Amino acid sequence: MSKTSGSNKNANYVSKLTKRGIGDRAIRFKCSLSNTILDVLRYRGWQEVQSDSSNNEWDFYWCDIGWMKEYFDHCYMEEHVRICHFRNHYELTRKNLMVKNLKRMKKQIDRELGKIEASSWDFFPTTFELPSEYHIFVEEFKRNPGTIWIMKPVAKSQGKGIFLFRKLKDITDWKKGEYRPSQPEPDKEAPETYVVSRYIENPYLIGGRKFDIRIYVLVISYIPLKVWLYRGGFARFSNSRFSLDSIDDAFVHLTNVAVQKTAPDYDPDKGCKWSTQQLRQYLMAKHGYEKVDKMFKLMDEIYIKSLQSVQKIMINDKHCFELYGYDILLDTNLKPWLLEVNASPSLTASSKEDYELKFGLLDDVLNVIDIESRLTSKEKHIGGFDLIWDDGPVMSDDCGMDCINTAAYASNSHLGCYFDRIKQLRQTHKAANLAKKS
Repeated sequence: MSKTSGSNKNANYVSKLTKRGIGDRAIRFKCSLSNTILDVLRYRGWQEVQSDSSNNEWDFYWCDIGWMKEYFDHCYMEEHVRICHFRNHYELTRKNLMVKNLKRMKKQIDRELGKIEASSWDFFPTTFELPSEYHIFVEEFKRNPGTIWIMKPVAKSQGKGIFLFRKLKDITDWKKGEYRPSQPEPDKEAPETYVVSRYIENPYLIGGRKFDIRIYVLVISYIPLKVWLYRGGFARFSNSRFSLDSIDDAFVHLTNVAVQKTAPDYDPDKGCKWSTQQLRQYLMAKHGYEKVDKMFKLMDEIYIKSLQSVQKIMINDKHCFELYGYDILLDTNLKPWLLEVNASPSLTASSKEDYELKFGLLDDVLNVIDIESRLTSKEKHIGGFDLIWDDGPVMSDDCGMDCINTAAYASNSHLGCYFDRIKQLRQTHKAANLAKKS
C-alpha cells in the first residue's frame, strides 16, 4: 500500500520529535509484521533490528502472540523496554475465556451488590462452551424453541468456522454419546472447542444491512488499570441485506472484511465500511443527542467492565501494553452487545482511508507509550487517544467539536468525535515541554 500524503505529513512531524533515542543512540525496534505498524516504526526514525538478533538489542518489540508464549518468560528486559502484549492476554481475547471471566464477575457482583447492579453486566449474549457445557446448552436450547444460535471456534478469527443454526441436529459433533472426554478414543479426534451464543436477531440496520463496530482500546497497565480510547474506528457492513430467512448466508450475517470481500458483487473501491465519525453523525441525526449519548456511555461501560473482569488474573508487567480491537453490535433499541475482543486486530489496510486510520492509530499508540519520555504522564489526550480510566473514571476538560456535552462532569470519552491528530500532538508536546521547564 502506498503511503498517503496525510501519513507523510504525520511522519515528517513525528520524525522531528523522535530523533532523540535512548541516551545518545536511536531507539531500536523489532517487528514481527510487515504491514502498517512497520511503516509507522520506520517513519519515526527508529533503528530496525533484524529478527535474528539477540533479545537485549531492542527497546521496542511489536511481537506476535506466538513469541509471547515461547520466549517472554525466559528473556530479560531493561527498565525502558516495551512490548505489545500482556503475558496472558488470552484471558480476555479467547472467546471462551472472555465469557467465562464475564460470567464469573457478573455472579460476584450479583452476590455482593445485588441483581440490579449485576444487570448492568448483561452486555454479552447467553453463551456456552462446547463440548464441555453441551448438556447445559441443551437445557437452555429446549427452553427457547425456535431461537437462532451462532457457533464460533474459540481460537480462529476473520469469520472462519462460524455458522448459524436452529436445530440440534446441526451440531452433531457434540451430540450426547458421541463425545466422551472421560473415555478418549485414540483413533477419534476430539471436536474443536467452540462457543455457542444466542444470535442477536434484531440488529440495528442501515440501508437494510447489518454491521458491527470495531473500536480500539489501549491498556498500558492493569494495576492500576489505565485505559485509552481511540476516537477513530469503523463500522463493518455486510454486503447483502439482512434476513433471518437465510441463516446459511455468511454474506448476510457475518461482517468480517475477510468474509465480505469474497462476495461475488463486492466492490473493493467502495468497500463495506463507515468511519465512527460517519456512524455517530448518522445516529445523532436520526435519534437525537440523548439516545446516542446513552448508547456511547453503555459502550464505555463495556470496555471498562470487561477489563475489570480480568484485572485480577492478568499478569501485569511494566514492559507490556495491549491494543485491543473490540467488536460491538447494536440492536434496534441502540443497546450495544459485546461480540468479542481481539488481541491482534488487523493492521493490514483495505483502502487508502483504512491505511490513514491505522497509521494514525498506531503512531498514537507509540505516542502514548512514550518510550522517548517526552510527556508528563498527566495528559488526558494524546493524538486521537483519550484517557477514559486511570484507576477510576477520567472526567473531561473538553470534547470534540461535534460532541455536544452538557453534563457538569462528563466522561473523557469521545468515540467518533472530530479530532486533528497533528494539531493535538503539537499542543501536547508544547505543554509538556513548558511543564518540564517550570
